[in-house]
Parts: sequence; structure tokens; C-alpha cells
Amino acid sequence: MAKLLYVKSSIFGDQGQSSQLAESLINDWKAQNPGGEVVERDLAGDPIPHLDAGRFNAFITDPQERTAEQHAVVEFSDALIDEIRQADSVVIGVPMYNFGVPSQMKAWIDHLARAGVTFKYTESGPVGLLEDKPVILLATRGGQYKDDGLDYQIPFVKQFLGFIGLNDTRVIFAEGLAMGDSVKDQVLSAARRSLGEQLQ
Repeated sequence: MAKLLYVKSSIFGDQGQSSQLAESLINDWKAQNPGGEVVERDLAGDPIPHLDAGRFNAFITDPQERTAEQHAVVEFSDALIDEIRQADSVVIGVPMYNFGVPSQMKAWIDHLARAGVTFKYTESGPVGLLEDKPVILLATRGGQYKDDGLDYQIPFVKQFLGFIGLNDTRVIFAEGLAMGDSVKDQVLSAARRSLGEQLQ
């Protein structure tokens, strides 16, 4: 049975533009995969704790020496990683807030970055340890950044995903959403036309 992991990060929930694009994409995926399973991870609705010294130390402490609290932290991180491992494809809503990814998404990323689990360092550099699979990024922005050298968001996300082994990343941009209704309508229409192409 096919499985899709949907990572939602809009602070506006289902009303966010990235969430609405994801809904269209997921509906198309369901039509192509009858009986398939969609697993949703809502980073804004069910926030992940931000990384602090205690959580980081839990990751690097020898399993035999971890406290009960540290075991709980690691098990939570393991569950997030397993969601990706078990999925055949991943859809990530990536709205832009103040030029970057939502802080909730950064917390998710910090729990995926585990030396010896999702990546390792070798003499020739880092190697991702997750099996590659299609990852579709739905990048929504109020302004236009992609072609102006001001996109500090998607390059970061793609770099991180590649770092842990996920190199098959595909991006659908919806920019200019706050630049008037006519621009918004054109941008969203173009983005929706691109959705089906990413499932091929």
C-alpha cells in the first residue's frame, strides 16, 4: 500500500495557501493511489519542542547511559524519522515567514538531524542515511523572491534534505500572493497546474 507523508507548517492551518495547495495535491494522489495512506504531521497545530541543550545531549548520549527523560526525547525524534522512512513520497508545505521557514519547521528539522541515524561524516564528507524518495515542496510567499536572489528558504530546505539522503526534491512556487488579487489568482492557477506534473 502506497504511503504519503504530508508535513503541514502553516500557522493558518487549513486556510493557509500552502495547505490548500497540499490538499489539491493530496486529492490527486489519492485518486492515483486508491487505498493509499496519507500520514499528516501538523507542525503548527501540534508543535515540536525547539532544540535546546537537554534535547541535543539526549541525542548524543550513549543509549545505555540515557535517563528516562532522554530516552523519551530520542524516541520522539525516532518517530519523526520513521514517518519519513515509511513513506513512499513526502509533501511539505513551506510558507515563507520573515524570509525563512516557519520556526516550527526548523524544530522538526532539528529533530531529524541525527548523526549516525540520518547522516554520517566520512573522509570524503557527509553522507545521508535515509533512502531517497520524491519530496514535493510547496513554497508560498507574499512577495517575489525566487528570481531576485533573495530566497534563503528553499535552498536551505533542499540542502538539509540532501544532507540526510533525500535528493529527489521538486518545488512548486506560488509567489506574489500579497501583490493584489489578480496576481494571486494567476499564481495559484499556475501552481495548481503544476501539481499533477509532480506526481508523475
